Formats: sequence, structure tokens, C-alpha cells
Amino acid sequence: MTNRHSSGLVERESFFRRLLTLPIRHVQQAIGSLGDLWRTPFTSVMTVFVLGISLALPATLHLFVKNAQQVSEQWDSASQITLFLKLSTNESSAQNLVKRISLYPEVAEVHYISAEQALKEFKILSGFGQSLEYLDKNPLPATLLVTPTQRSSQSQAANELLAKLVNEREVEQGKLDVEWLTRLEAMANLIEDIVLGVALLLCLSVVLIVGNTIRLAILNQKDAIAIMKLVGATDSFIQRPFLYSGVWYGIFGGLLSCVAVALLAQYLAGAINELTDLYNSSFVLQGLSFNEVVLLIVFAIILGLLGSYISVRQHIKAIEPNAE
Repeated sequence: MTNRHSSGLVERESFFRRLLTLPIRHVQQAIGSLGDLWRTPFTSVMTVFVLGISLALPATLHLFVKNAQQVSEQWDSASQITLFLKLSTNESSAQNLVKRISLYPEVAEVHYISAEQALKEFKILSGFGQSLEYLDKNPLPATLLVTPTQRSSQSQAANELLAKLVNEREVEQGKLDVEWLTRLEAMANLIEDIVLGVALLLCLSVVLIVGNTIRLAILNQKDAIAIMKLVGATDSFIQRPFLYSGVWYGIFGGLLSCVAVALLAQYLAGAINELTDLYNSSFVLQGLSFNEVVLLIVFAIILGLLGSYISVRQHIKAIEPNAE
């Protein structure tokens, strides 16, 4: 009874000892795998550069899409619906209509242009000011310029709002140029699909590159792996340094891609500022946010780990010590 109790205590102490030494072993193997990369600098640097460039391309395209969405949102918010009122509408009815439309949840702002103001502006812009003086009455109707909210600025929502506004009894006709909005949305969707397709292809290439690099490292240590198996090392113990190598490749490749994207954004920011100055406009190119940088590095680590895992699972199991 005492022997069983003491053996149970020994097993429990052995379990806790293994549990405590496991993180230390992981740290040792992670540092050891970093040393292996340091001992093959040319191969490691080339692999990191390929990974960094491969990840920088979709990250840069994402940056362009993000800034394009910022510009399109500004354009969308500036879109307006023009409502031409009936000639019989008096000033009081027009003002009541302005108040009613201002209460619409889809409307951000309503600007009223009276018939007299419209005629005055037309005289100035058309160049027929003297000829228009001979008209018996004002042929131009009062006009409302309705600015939708951000949510209602999209083409479908803007069309629905236009149909709703045209039903007002004082409105003779409504106009909304949604063709350019539709084209803009189609182009934005196309660019997003292209970015997604390119990103998937480049991510696949990252996995293959890491997997091939780890495969070569495994083949170079084939004899050492066979000896380790011969003395009783498990596959998981042998695989661990190679998995950490994939993690290191992902970390360094992700950091390099972030630096490359930041440098490219800084370079393009100057050219964009020169262009916007010519149009008396201001536009600030947005770079990657902190969350996006962290996400890019984490994604690079996942890809590196995936590539190394596929390689070690396939090749380390195939290495067996000679029975001699």
C-alpha cells in the first residue's frame, strides 16, 4: 500500500516536472531554430525578402482600396438630389416642403433655391441676361437640393429616396445622376475582388516558399534526424525547431512587408500632395493602422507556420533510422 502511494507521488512529481520544463524546452528550441537561421544567412535573408515582398503586394493593394473608399465616401456624401417644384407652388408651400423633407431620416440637408434666385443665377451663367429681361414671367421653377445621409448616398438607396421625394405633391420632377455612382461602386467592387484574388495567390506562394525552405533544411539534417529517432526522440520533438523556423520566417517577413508598405506610402504621399495642390484640394494618404500592422504580422506568422507544418509532417515521418 505504501509502495503504491509512493509510486503515485513519484508519477505526480514527474508529471509536474515535465509540465514546468515544457515551456523552457519550447524557448530553447525557438532560440535554437533562430540560431539555425543565423547559420545560413543567405538562404534565410532571401526567404525573408521573398516573403516580405509577397505580403507587401496585397497589403499595398489593400492600402489603395482603403484610400479609394475614403475618396468615394467623400464623393458619395457630396451627391445631391435635385427637385424641381411646380410653377404653381408659392413661397409658403415651398418652405413647408423644405421642413417636411428635412424630417426624412435619409436626408442630411435641404437647400432651397427660389425661382427668382434661379433666374438670377441663370442670367449670370448663361450670358443671356439682357434677352431674359423681355420675358413676361419667370420660366424657371423653384428648386430643392437634397443631400442624402451617408447611408443613403449609395446608388440603390439614393434611387429609393428619389422615388419617395417625387411623390410629394409640390414636386414636378426629380433628378439624380446615379450612373457615375454605379460605375464607381462597380469599379470599387472589381478592385476588391482583384485584391482578394492576388492576395490568395500570394499567400499560397508564401506557404509553398516556406514549405520548400523547411524541406531543404530537413534534408540537410537527414542524418541527424535519423540518429535522434534512433535514440528515442519523438516526431513532435524533432518537428518543433522546424515549426519555430516557420514562425521566425513569418515574423521577419511580416515586419519587412510593413516597412515596405510604409516606405511606398511615404513615397506616394508626396506625389499625391503635389497633384491635389494643383486642384486646390487636400487629401492625406492613409497608411496602415496599428491594428492592420499587427494583423499583417500575425497573418504572416500563420502562413509561415502552415508552410513549415505541411513540410515537416510529410518529410520527417519519411525519415527512418537504418536497422543495422
